[in-house]
Amino acid sequence: MICELVKKEQPKEHIYDFTVLCPEMAEQAKAGQFLHILCGGDAYLRRPISICDVTEGKYLRFIFEVRGEGTKSLAEKKVGESIDILGPLGNGFSLHPEDAEDALLIGGGIGIFPLLNLAKELGNKPNVILGFRNKDAVMMEDEFSAASSKLMIATDDGSYGFHGLVTDLLKQQMETGRVSHIYTCGPTPMMRAIAEIGKEHNIPVQVSLEERMGCGVGACVTCTCMVNGGRKRVCKDGPVFDGAEVEF
Repeated sequence: MICELVKKEQPKEHIYDFTVLCPEMAEQAKAGQFLHILCGGDAYLRRPISICDVTEGKYLRFIFEVRGEGTKSLAEKKVGESIDILGPLGNGFSLHPEDAEDALLIGGGIGIFPLLNLAKELGNKPNVILGFRNKDAVMMEDEFSAASSKLMIATDDGSYGFHGLVTDLLKQQMETGRVSHIYTCGPTPMMRAIAEIGKEHNIPVQVSLEERMGCGVGACVTCTCMVNGGRKRVCKDGPVFDGAEVEF
């Protein structure tokens, strides 16, 4: 589908924040799903990018980091230009709004982006933990603060917020209050550790995985991962999986 780029921002170096007008996809989008975007330039394959937010029932927002020629070409798009997008694709998060007050969203680095829409869809303002390398890497603090009842930020070097890992804050939260569900997206080692903690304490954990994709619809079997001893397609069967079943 051809969508118009209506807003473009660059919150950090190499990070771009796009909003496109696309009512048809916005009406269908669910937290945790992704868009498969034709970037232009010399990039032949589309790039999968998580949906960050849906507004007014017609705007889709996605944020991405420039990592190669494809995303570099996408970043050069100007407001008013068109972008070819397939979506929304994949299976998103399974919501438990009845337990939203005790839910915990944990994001690391650029993995925080799909969690904003999730926080809004859950309602009742869940608790949120975000982890970054340092103060300069912190993003979207105001938006997550508004969408959560409690926002905790950790940095690896202690230059902002809590000095330590998101798993340290997770353990603190478990000691001081009830955690009904955990939703997480970020680096694989982080999600692996969170899934192990959840399994140990019998807390359901949903993880949003990222893999290189070809078709984005499950036909090419490029983006597989191991789940319960079998191979699953991240694009079609995920990207969200039960953390207890994923073999990281």
